[in-house]
Amino acid sequence: MSLVHNERVKLTATYLNGLAIAVFAVGGLAPVAALVSGAAQAGAAAPIGILTCVCVCLSAGLHLGARRVLRKLEP
Repeated sequence: MSLVHNERVKLTATYLNGLAIAVFAVGGLAPVAALVSGAAQAGAAAPIGILTCVCVCLSAGLHLGARRVLRKLEP
């Protein structure tokens, strides 16, 4: 039973970590890349900065949540 439990825990942690990567890429990197490449308007720098900070923090929180889930692994 502990093998099945451990695999479920790892799957949940992997899902959360994948979600963290997606949030970081879409909300953290893409807006900055659009601003740098000129695809976004220069006046949008402040909202893009706020969005980037929020998404990076959310991503970090999701990653830490995934690490917390891994504490449920049974020996």
